[in-house]
Amino acid sequence: MVVKIDIDECTACGACADICPEDAITVDDHAVVDADLCIDCLNCIDECPVDAITE
Repeated sequence: MVVKIDIDECTACGACADICPEDAITVDDHAVVDADLCIDCLNCIDECPVDAITE
């Protein structure tokens, strides 16, 4: 399972990328999760200030 990012809600703040232990998230115009690197820790869901990340 890889988390889903709502690109309409994502503000590209980078909080999710900062908390990711595997550096699986990159941020440009919005956050993007690399499914091959994501370990499903779900830290990013709790860290997102705008609730743009879901399971």
